[in-house]
Amino acid sequence: MKHLAAYLLLGLGGNTSPSAEDVKGVLSSVGIDADSDRLDKLITELEGKDLQELIAEGSQKLASVPSGGGGGGGAGAPAAGGAAGGEAAVEEKPAEKEEEKEESDEDMGFGLFD
Repeated sequence: MKHLAAYLLLGLGGNTSPSAEDVKGVLSSVGIDADSDRLDKLITELEGKDLQELIAEGSQKLASVPSGGGGGGGAGAPAAGGAAGGEAAVEEKPAEKEEEKEESDEDMGFGLFD
């Protein structure tokens, strides 16, 4: 992803056909070493293609992917058993979900391309 992100940044900057060296330059400017094999494959696959057309095609493909959660079926109602002596059936309380702890953003030392 970091190679593609650097390639796209170069494209946004006006470089219509970024080379492997261009991408390496962007990555090294933020302290990241490029993986030559992956970078060469990316450059080969994107060579001669228009980035705007690729993005438009990808957006159309993503639009056709179902993304709505069907959700699971609701829990069935408990069977009504005959309670002896007129005792009311005891309802179980649903387990309370533990609230997720928010991760601390104190450090903010993450890199965009990590």
